[in-house]
Amino acid sequence: MNETVRLDKWLWAARFFKTRSLATDAVDSGRVKLGGENIKPARALRVGDKLLIDNGSDRWEVVVQGLSDVRAAAPIARTLYEETAASVAARAETAERRRLFREPGADIKGRPTKRDRRQLGRLGDPD
Repeated sequence: MNETVRLDKWLWAARFFKTRSLATDAVDSGRVKLGGENIKPARALRVGDKLLIDNGSDRWEVVVQGLSDVRAAAPIARTLYEETAASVAARAETAERRRLFREPGADIKGRPTKRDRRQLGRLGDPD
């Protein structure tokens, strides 16, 4: 293993993002922070670094445990980081909140179909 790895490659290898370009875009837009500070995708990552990651659906706070620039199976990817206890609790609370109150538009993907519009119309009928 190397002593350092590019941040965007590590995020992709650790399976936080589906593609490396998505990882790069997230770092560029400030959704990935190292020690609370914005960084660049080419930043050298070291074991022990603490990352705050927002991948769109979840927020993670992890400590880097291993380095890899190769995407492998999920069980192997989980060995590359250790999630903090506070992050685990926050993600569990968020998941519970999502389970109890689903967003109204979560079931509709993209533009509503004619069937979707009819169903929405029935909800608004006073009959």
